Amino acid sequence: MSLLIAAAATFVLLHLLISGTRLRDALAARIGEGPYMGLFSLASIAALVWLGLAYAGARGSAADEVFWGITPATRWIQIAVQLLAMLLVVPGLTTPNPTSVRQEGSLGRVDVVRGMLRITRHPFLWGVAVWAAGHLLVNGAATSLILFGSLLALALFGTVSIDAKRRRKLGKSWEPFAAQTSNVPFAAIAAGRQRLDIAEIGWWRIALAVAVWALLAWAHPYLFGAPALPS
Repeated sequence: MSLLIAAAATFVLLHLLISGTRLRDALAARIGEGPYMGLFSLASIAALVWLGLAYAGARGSAADEVFWGITPATRWIQIAVQLLAMLLVVPGLTTPNPTSVRQEGSLGRVDVVRGMLRITRHPFLWGVAVWAAGHLLVNGAATSLILFGSLLALALFGTVSIDAKRRRKLGKSWEPFAAQTSNVPFAAIAAGRQRLDIAEIGWWRIALAVAVWALLAWAHPYLFGAPALPS
């Protein structure tokens, strides 16, 4: 269990204390943006692999105390929550976004705020947060609390960290985009700064998200050893 805690802490702190801070700016200035991105990507992959292996090793051990389990009701809720997560993740990954890696240039587009960005400027990270929260709903074991809890915290704090990083890097050019959008989903729409336009997201993105959700639900027992769909 201690290895899992160490792996989770390493993965989260790698992003929050390096990627989203002025330390990242200093390292990139010293060694170059390309080398920094390469080294950080390798470190992230290594930390993620360690996290996965540590989770697999600790799961089901004597220290893996179970605080709550899955019920028929929470299983159905989890399925719906995961669909919502994919409806954020897939369009988030396929929509040009100034908050994404190496996509700052899209900030100069007149129509940059469209589709998913009207809902939130961090659709992918909010999708990860919803995905992790859904798994916590049906996984009350200590190992799951550490794994999915750390990913939930990273996704939520990551949105704030990215905003701060983009504000430092882009300066005044960031402000109009931030003013037109919101971090919290639907906040800009509720405040009247944006409007909801489902078609603008792209029906193909929505269809792809549903397809990914259905495939993962079906393949879950083969990929992760536990069924996602009710029997």
